[in-house]
Parts: sequence; structure tokens; C-alpha cells
Amino acid sequence: MIHYPSLMSNTTVTNNPLLIGQGLPPFDKITHDHVIPAMTELLQELEAKLSDLEAKVQPTWEGLVEPLTEIEEKFSWSWGIVGHLMGVKNSPELRNAYETVQPQVIHFVNKLSQSKPIYEAFKSLQESKLWNTLENAQKRIVETAIREAELSGVALTGETREQFNQIQLELAELSTKFSNHVLDATKAFKLKLTTEKEVEGLPPTLLSLAAQTARAEGEENATPEAGPWVITLDYPSYIPFMKYSTQRDLRKKVYKAFISRASSGELDNNPLIKRILELRKQQAEILGYNTYAEVSLARKMAPSVEAVEALLEELRKVSYDAAVKDLETLKDFAKSDDLKQWDVSYWAEKQRETLFNFTAEELRPYFPLPQVLDGLFTLAKRIFGVTITSADGQAPVWHEDVRYFQVNNEAGEAIAHFYLDPYSRPAEKRGGAWMNDCIGRAKIKLEEQFMTRLPVAYLICNQTPPVDEKPSLMTFDEVTTLFHEFGHGLQHMLTKVDYPGAAGINNVEWDAVELPSQFMENWCYDQTTLFNMAKHYETGETLPEHYYDKLVSARNYMSGSGMLRQLHFSFLDLELHHRYQPDSKETPADVRNRIAEKTTVMKPLPEDSFLCSFGHIFAGGYAAGYYSYKWAEVLSADAFSAFEEAGLNDEKAVSETGKRFRDTVLALGGSLDPMEVFKAFRGREPQTEPLLRHSGLLQTA
Repeated sequence: MIHYPSLMSNTTVTNNPLLIGQGLPPFDKITHDHVIPAMTELLQELEAKLSDLEAKVQPTWEGLVEPLTEIEEKFSWSWGIVGHLMGVKNSPELRNAYETVQPQVIHFVNKLSQSKPIYEAFKSLQESKLWNTLENAQKRIVETAIREAELSGVALTGETREQFNQIQLELAELSTKFSNHVLDATKAFKLKLTTEKEVEGLPPTLLSLAAQTARAEGEENATPEAGPWVITLDYPSYIPFMKYSTQRDLRKKVYKAFISRASSGELDNNPLIKRILELRKQQAEILGYNTYAEVSLARKMAPSVEAVEALLEELRKVSYDAAVKDLETLKDFAKSDDLKQWDVSYWAEKQRETLFNFTAEELRPYFPLPQVLDGLFTLAKRIFGVTITSADGQAPVWHEDVRYFQVNNEAGEAIAHFYLDPYSRPAEKRGGAWMNDCIGRAKIKLEEQFMTRLPVAYLICNQTPPVDEKPSLMTFDEVTTLFHEFGHGLQHMLTKVDYPGAAGINNVEWDAVELPSQFMENWCYDQTTLFNMAKHYETGETLPEHYYDKLVSARNYMSGSGMLRQLHFSFLDLELHHRYQPDSKETPADVRNRIAEKTTVMKPLPEDSFLCSFGHIFAGGYAAGYYSYKWAEVLSADAFSAFEEAGLNDEKAVSETGKRFRDTVLALGGSLDPMEVFKAFRGREPQTEPLLRHSGLLQTA
């Protein structure tokens, strides 16, 4: 057992809320002071438990998987809370505590995943007579454990193992640093506007938000009407500014600040990117793979890099031509041959307004968050038979804006809960939107009785906050994002699997995990769903019908460009992890420019340092896996087309198809291979036709 340095602070361990180890996290009691003492004590305790298990492990479910799961769950309960707070309540003190204990955490994770006795026991279980008595979910858990141990370096010894573990530690530190740099660089930029001319064209919602930001920056008399106004690089501020500002020089300034985030000075991510790619390549070679992309795909649904690239290329051919046409049309509309990157959003919005006769801003009053939630929950009841009610006050929260909800089944029994943290808080919360598990479903034994532990999810968005007594008025894009994260949440919450290792999103291949989330986005265009939620925040009036028709018509506006953008990221990610040589003269930025030749119609500017803020692949789980969005979108579009075939206006058919989706895709979690799960729902393998049809790109194909 390793000896940890003494990191105790004045918090006594006995009353440390991070050591409760079960149930809902007491967010009202946890502070950054708890992190170091809690993790130090917990890791010592779990190390002892692991050594004990290694000494007496039996190759049976009860003698191996159950005690191992107990260790893993105790660890992930405490460390999961710390990771969650790093995303939603970041502070210098919390960062410091996190970075102090991170090396010990990595050391423990390596020790656990590289345990020879545990690995041998899994292999013995797989080869024993007991194997055929296990359920599918149990077999998948065992198979995954064997594969994960091999990919974690269980076979390595001596210096090679030391080197591998050193790489693991450095990669974890680099990814935390990368993420912090992006957060700090985003936070650092502020554009103060003081004249009417400078805010020309900006919608009232943005003026209110910009005045609110100015007040937070110390301009206590700032008002939406008279300013001053502060624009930031946070999405709710940046996106509408780029769409509506008539001031080309200011758009250029904001755009250039956005694309060069974290690419210079103390926050420069360039050296980190180079080092991360170098280390990943070394790691892959130590494990006996040619490239890191091969390591990544060993855990995925897609069979090979070639298979992924073939799908991406099929979509690229179709979307590239469409994107070229999009740009030509836009130039004609703007009557300019000299459109620059900072002009595209502005003119695209103007063209969309002209073509479809409405603005994205006009719709905001119809999408107040409470009403959108109401519509979302009505849909969940309609297709999956679950009822969702507010449970605010029943769980401690990390910020006053966070809500808590309960999910009930048809019989009215609670089956899950979730937190919703909806609004952007650029000072402490990282950008983007995500779902994470707080508690996973499991069958547990309490006082000699078996009971089901109910799952709890975190749903995190970064939408426009309420401003000046008004509720959060959402853009349609923010609505779709909420539906997307809720889809992930449903897979976590509606699982029927009782083994934590395969319940919900656990053990679901990464390129299949986006299926439920992208599937849910389609419902935003379903007339019944839309009219249930689109109600004016002041009058309660439902969105006028002509807006629905316009929304549907505008759905595929510039969809070729949208798809090509995703493909650009996917190809780039694979190229960096499969063909790029860190010791070559070519830099990651050069690779990007080379890939851009066939995946962009407007070449990136020299100062475009997009990679420096590409957190998905350098600080998230998407390395050599960004293609998963497109891979899963093929599955999700095909899954939604099952509802279209059944008839979206036929309530009986919708609920029958919904039940089938719930019983397969949502219930089976990681207990079966995702292709088997998909076939159980759809009765066949997936096809690309529905995705091309939904994107309006069929005729191009």
C-alpha cells in the first residue's frame, strides 16, 4: 500500500460530507476544504479494501464483481461530486484542491484497473462453468472489465508500466489544465459598448443580458435602454451578437477573439495539444496498437477507422456540394463577393428572415423555460408513459437556480430523479451542455432485504438566464439542446438493468450513446409537442400556426453547411489521432488546415485556433470519437422514422412505438451490444436514408 503525504486540513474526517458515500450529495454542506482530507482518507481505505479483495478474490459474481463494484461505487460517489463541482461551480480554491489530489486519484485508478489478481479472476469466470448461468448484462460487464483491464495496461510490467502510468497522470493533468484555460480565456474577454450606434441591430433580449453583465461588472446604473452594455464570448451573448450586430468591425473583433481563445500567453493550449497527442500515441504503442484511434475504437460500436471514414465520406460528398451552394446563395443575397467569416452568421440570419419571414428572436417570448419544461414532460408522458413532477426542496443544490424533479411510472411510483441546472454562469460554469449520472440504478441489499436504488441524473445547460423579472426566454436552439440532454437523462433514468456496470448509459458504446439524445431533438419539430410548449410568456397564447410551418421549412436551411461543419471536426479528430506524427514538421494547426481543404468552403483564418478550445477531444471523452455524433445520428434518425412510419398523429401507434423504444433503447442500457438493441427496436440494421431525408439532403445524394 502506498503512503500518502499528509494533506489533512482543519476539516475533521468524521464529519466530512464527501465521505458519506451514498445517497444524494449534501451540496449545501460541501466546500472546497473538504476535498483533500476526504479523498486522502477515502483512497487509503479503498486501497486497503482492494488489497484485501486481491488476496481472497473468487472467480464468481459474488466473490469478484460485487465487492469490486462496492469499491468502484464508493470511489465514484465522492470523486464524481468533486468533478461535477469543477464543471458547475469552478473556483481557484476548488481547482487547487482538485489538482492536489488528482495524482493520488490517478494512482488509485491505475492500481484498480491494472490489478492482475482481479483480471485473472475475470478471465477464470469467463472460462468457467458458471459463465452460462450469467445473464446477458452480467456477461457484458465481465467482457468489458477484461477489455478495459487490457486497455489500461494490465499486462504491462516494470519500467513499461511505470511509463504508462506516468503518461496517464500527465494526460489527466493536461486535460484539466486545457479545460481551465478555455474557461479563463472565455471569461477574460469583455467588450464594453456605450453608444447607440455600437448596439444597432441587437435584439432586446441581448441588450438586457448585456446590461445585466455590465451591472455585474460594476456599472450599477446600466440599463437595457441606455447601457453601457457588455458583450462576452459566452454563447448566450456571443451567438446573438454575431447574428444581429450591424457593426461589421465589432463583429470582426468579437469573432477573432472567439476563434483565438486559449491560444496565446499564459492560457496558450497549443503546447498542451502537442503534448497530449504525443502522449496518446506513446500510450497506444505501449499497448500494442499503431495509433490512439485504434485504442479508442476498441471500445466503440464502429468496427474500424476505415468504416468510420467511409460513413463520414458518404455524408461529406453530399454535404460539401450543398455547403458550396449555401455560400453562393448567401453571397448573392448579401450582394457581396467578399463575405468574411464574421459576416456569415449575420447574413445567414438576414437571409433566413427573408426566406422564412421570421427571426429567431421573435420566437423567444413563446419559449419561456417553465412552459418548455411543461411541453417536454407532456411528451415524456405521451411516448414513454412517465410523469414528471417538481421535487424542489427535496434535495440540496449547488446553486439557487438548480431545480430537482421526480419521475414516476404509470402506477405512480417514483422510478428516478434529476437535477436541472439550466442557465449560463460564465464566471464558474464551463460552457456547453451535458448529462452526468449522480446515482446509478442498482439492486442493493439493505438490512437483509433487496431493494432497487433509484437513478438520479444531472442535466446541465447554458441557456439565456432570466433577465429583469422575465423568465428565461429560450431560443429554439436552446430548446433543442434541452431536449438533447433530457434524452441522455432518459437512458440513465428509465433503465431496467439492476447491475450498476450496465445500467443506464454505463457500458453503452460511446458511438451509440448519442442515440436517445439526438432522437429527442426530432420531437421539437413535432406539431403536437411544439404547440404544447410554445406559449407566450405574458399572454399564454400558443405559437401561431404559420410560425410552425416556417420553423419546419427553415429546419434544413443551410443544413449542408451544418453537417459539413460536424464532419470537419470528426475528420480532424481522426486525422490527429490516427495519421498525425507528433515528431513531424506539421503542427496540429497545419493538420487542421489540410483537413479544411475538403471539409470547409471558407478556409480558416490564419489566427483561427479552433483546436485550442476543442474541449470535446482534449478535455472530454471524445478523443478519436467525435464522429460518434454522426454515427449515432444515423441511428437516431432511423429510430425516429419508426414513429413517422407509425403515424405521428396516431396517438395509439405513437405510444406503442414509444413503449417499444423505452423497453429496448432506454431500458436495456449497456446490457446488450448496441446493434442488438437497435435491431430489437427497429427489427433491422440502421440505414442512412432517414438522416439524409431529415437533413433535406436526399436529392443531393
